[in-house]
Amino acid sequence: MKNIIIIGSLLLFTAANSFAQDELAYNDINHVTSHKLSKAQKEENRTIRKEKAVTEPNYTTEQHFLTDFPGATNVSWKINGFEEALFTLNGKEMKAFYDYNNELVGTTSEVSYFDMPEIARKYIEKHYKDYTTQQVILFDDNEYNDTDMMLYGNHFEDEDNYFVELSNNNKKIVLQVNMEGLVTFFKDLSYSNVK
Repeated sequence: MKNIIIIGSLLLFTAANSFAQDELAYNDINHVTSHKLSKAQKEENRTIRKEKAVTEPNYTTEQHFLTDFPGATNVSWKINGFEEALFTLNGKEMKAFYDYNNELVGTTSEVSYFDMPEIARKYIEKHYKDYTTQQVILFDDNEYNDTDMMLYGNHFEDEDNYFVELSNNNKKIVLQVNMEGLVTFFKDLSYSNVK
């Protein structure tokens, strides 16, 4: 019995050894080529990789975007906390925000001042009469995603809201208006470079 095990082991060892030595390979030092990059080329490659990381979305996010917004045109991406797609849909410029799970958090689009509830407009006209409305942005929340949103550098609960940019000489502020017309101060942009 011992002889059978020993002979079997020798056959296995011999077969493995012979298949491992199919070809004898060696390097010829005279034919070695070097692919050294200059410092400028290395820096350029780093810059390209950084730009791609900031402007190219995750594959899954991009697929979700194509499903969520079929027919979107002029799509460009920016990664700044969220993966953010700027695009045109039905002639309207919009932004879509995707979280780390590649799920839609919500969209923003510019709307008319008169799209807001009347009670909010009256409140703004009474309390901010020295200000001029610059822009009104509607944040449309994805109700199926609980991720809180961040606009103008501030977090807020994930629900539909209007954001009204007002200016008065050098002072620029943002008000938050919910769908019921409740107006709250959101951010002073006068001393901030966050938008």
